[in-house]
Amino acid sequence: MDEKEAPRVGAAVKRRRRALQLTLAVVASRSGLSVPFLSQVENERARPSRRSLELVAEALETSAGELLAAAEASRTVDVVRADERSAALPPGVRGLVRGRHQLHALEFTGEQDAGREFQHRNDELLYVADGAAEVEAEGRAHRLGRGDTLYLSGGVRHRWRATEPGTRLLVVAVADHVEVEEE
Repeated sequence: MDEKEAPRVGAAVKRRRRALQLTLAVVASRSGLSVPFLSQVENERARPSRRSLELVAEALETSAGELLAAAEASRTVDVVRADERSAALPPGVRGLVRGRHQLHALEFTGEQDAGREFQHRNDELLYVADGAAEVEAEGRAHRLGRGDTLYLSGGVRHRWRATEPGTRLLVVAVADHVEVEEE
C-alpha cells in the first residue's frame, strides 16, 4: 500500500489504546513496533502499512477492519449556521458544534448568571466576540474586551459576567486532556 492509500487511523488507534488503558510502551511491546512510530501513527504524522496496522490491531485486541471503520466514522465535517438553536440549551446559549466530540464549543449572548461558579476537569478557552466581560478565576478578576481570550487549565474555579450589553462570549473546551506519556 503506498503513502496515498495508507489509512489515517491515528485517532482510532489512540481512542482504542486509551479505552484499554494501555501505554504506548505496552502496545509497542505487544506489536513489535517502536514507541516513536506508534506515536507518529496516533498523531497522524505516519501512516501504517497493512501489516503494521494488523500488528497494532492485534495488540489492541481488535481487528484492522474495526480500526479502519472507527477511523472513517470519526471523520466529520459539519456546519452550524448562525441562526440554528438547540432546544436543549437555555436562552442566550448556542452550541457551536453538534453531536458528541472531543471539542465542546458554546456561544453565550447577553447576561449570564454571574453568581454561578464553574470548575471543569478540562481546559477551556474563553473568547470575547463582542462586548466585554469580567472573569473571576482563582480569586482574581480579569477584564476582557472584544477579541480578548482567556485560557483556564482544568480544575480552575471561575465565574464570568457580561459588562456591556450585547456581549457574546465563546467558550471552547477539550473533552479529554492529552496525556503526556513517558517512555
